[in-house]
Amino acid sequence: MSWLELLNNLESGAVRAATQDDNGQWHANIEVKQGILEAFKNGQNTEFAGGFVDKHNLAPQEFTADAGVRMVPGGSSVRRGAYVAKGTIIMPPAYVNIGAYIDEGTMVDSHALVGSCAQVGKNVHLSAAVQLGGVLEPIGASPVVIEDDAFIGAGCVIVEGVVVKKGAVLAPGVRLSATIPVYDCVNERQLDKGEAIPEYAIVIPGSRPASNDWAREQGLSMSCALIVKYRDEQSDASLLLEEVLR
Repeated sequence: MSWLELLNNLESGAVRAATQDDNGQWHANIEVKQGILEAFKNGQNTEFAGGFVDKHNLAPQEFTADAGVRMVPGGSSVRRGAYVAKGTIIMPPAYVNIGAYIDEGTMVDSHALVGSCAQVGKNVHLSAAVQLGGVLEPIGASPVVIEDDAFIGAGCVIVEGVVVKKGAVLAPGVRLSATIPVYDCVNERQLDKGEAIPEYAIVIPGSRPASNDWAREQGLSMSCALIVKYRDEQSDASLLLEEVLR
């Protein structure tokens, strides 16, 4: 398909930048990412209202009430080629980049970024200043994925294709990348590199001693993430408080 058809299909949700197989694993859709890069190559810089300059074929989307998306005034933008489902709320200022997918009932709070090709499931809460990294290149790299019913606390940064499984809760300030280790304190193990954050895990920021002798002598430590429990009725009750905002 042409890059124009691709952008239209991305916006309608007919195609996605990543798909999930029968085993629950996520894989990048290489053809989609190639098409997005082709759209960039074919775009020419042009001026938009408000003094903005971008590719002429990647203008920000405009929503109507019929779309069922609540785009609160104040500086948010959803770029061409992103899918935003009905029931989504976008608080200002927030940004949703090309190729991103946001499913029904999700909250995108102030200063949040949904990077290029990031995939966000149903009824997810992206709290203030959450950053979901975008991945267009390398072409085969999988994007960040946040599955259904996850709660991502304020200031979390999730990059480098990290997958957060269904119902997981990240406390404010958690940083997740391909190189930041995650320790499951409940099951007493370290997650394998590239392993997804498990379903219904509750994750908090942590630290661990630096590995070499000199660093230990200086009392230095490095960032990690800790799974301290899995969701129960009490933790679910505290998360229900946000529903009044929808």
